[in-house]
Amino acid sequence: MSAAHNQGMPNDQLATLYPFLTSLAIGLLIGLERERSPAAKAGLRTFSLVALAGTLGALLSEKTGAPWVLGAGLIIMGGMMVATYFKATSSEDPGTTTIAAVVVCYALGAMVWYDMEQLAVTLAILTTALLYFKPELSGATRSLTRLDLVSILQFAVLSFVILPILPNQDYGPYHALNPYQIWWMVVLISGLSLAGYAALRIAGHRHGTLLTGLFGGIASSTATTLAFSRHSRDNPPLTSMAALIILLANWVVLVRLAVVVAVLAPGLLRPMLTVLGGGALAGLVMLYWLWRRLDDQPSTPTLEMKNPTEIRAAVSFGALYAGVLFAAAWLSDLVGSQGVYAVALVSGLTDVDAITLSSVRLFGLGTLQAEQVATTVLLAVLANIAFKSGLATVIGGTALARQVLPGMAAVAAGLVAGWLLL
Repeated sequence: MSAAHNQGMPNDQLATLYPFLTSLAIGLLIGLERERSPAAKAGLRTFSLVALAGTLGALLSEKTGAPWVLGAGLIIMGGMMVATYFKATSSEDPGTTTIAAVVVCYALGAMVWYDMEQLAVTLAILTTALLYFKPELSGATRSLTRLDLVSILQFAVLSFVILPILPNQDYGPYHALNPYQIWWMVVLISGLSLAGYAALRIAGHRHGTLLTGLFGGIASSTATTLAFSRHSRDNPPLTSMAALIILLANWVVLVRLAVVVAVLAPGLLRPMLTVLGGGALAGLVMLYWLWRRLDDQPSTPTLEMKNPTEIRAAVSFGALYAGVLFAAAWLSDLVGSQGVYAVALVSGLTDVDAITLSSVRLFGLGTLQAEQVATTVLLAVLANIAFKSGLATVIGGTALARQVLPGMAAVAAGLVAGWLLL
């Protein structure tokens, strides 16, 4: 055991007892959940004793200098549980979950002795949650489609296979290209899209207009604008609802950008909140006005979403982000900050994430100042608003445009007003 348990303590025995009390609490927590399961062959007392046995095994291994003692205890505990379920042939429950929980509980007890109390308690809570939410997890698993599984697996490849092997080093003439950081941005955007897609699959369509707009904005505001412009054109009674969903999805983009900046560059949060907050407040006013005007409407149509983590799309975004990053650095060096602004206007027509992340990266490198980043993002968002306003007008027609364009204009005015306050 480390010195934290036996140095500076007035009572060595009391200090030694503390890890066992923590293990007892862990065992009681996991055992409490297992006690509720009629098929489980282990409950409060068993799991408490298993956790204590883990701590005791770790103590004996350390004091005797024989690590095999801890491993032998794990084999004994697991073997006892396997034998218990093997004898209970009439039970429909094979007991694999409870056996695994016993093994985890024993290991958590050992972790407590080795000065990993906080991690052990956290893992115990997560273990208990996994055991408790079995019905919900089983239901969610049964509702997964092939596209859902492909999306999850592809996100796992992006995050845990490709990302770790990329070099975390700056390359290029302006040291603007870092493969690891470029791909980390891909993972970040893919994760946001996957979260929005999952929300749409689980709850969005059943819970109405507001959730569809919120989750559509997380997954893809462009796809949401395009889809509901078509719905408005094909079914004119849906125009007011489509306008609300489009404006809400595009309002969420401002919130999403603020979150990205807060995670990646907290030093930019104040100027970015000033700009984005102005647009968000103006947008809320228009959303409330549309919501008040929304009378009885038909049920929300289904928003079809493609695979949000498709590797081809991820690679395309990574290439776009790297290209924007390099072009911004080159133009910034060539003609100053005006070069970045030109890139923002062009790239922002279809995507604001790439230029935002590129600008944040350049801020970290010291190439751009905070006010320049805010201006760059402002221009990109304004270009994006103009593009989506055009989509709504061309595809949805004048009826949709009359409701969408005032909201888009209000957001644009709010953004400019926030920028003027910098």
